[in-house]
Amino acid sequence: MSIAIGAAIAVLTGIGAGIGIGVATSHACDAIARQPEAKGSIQSALLLGCALAEATAIYGLLVAILIIFVA
Repeated sequence: MSIAIGAAIAVLTGIGAGIGIGVATSHACDAIARQPEAKGSIQSALLLGCALAEATAIYGLLVAILIIFVA
């Protein structure tokens, strides 16, 4: 039972990553709407930030899988 609870808590990192990516995308769209000439630099910063946020969700998934199958 405690293994399942631990795995569920580890997977909750996906919620934070989803919220973070949504907020970042929203602000990037606002920034591009205000300064269309800066689209390239805004887009590259957004992609880097989204990749880092998604990496935390993947780490949480890997930890959950390890908890389930190793413990």
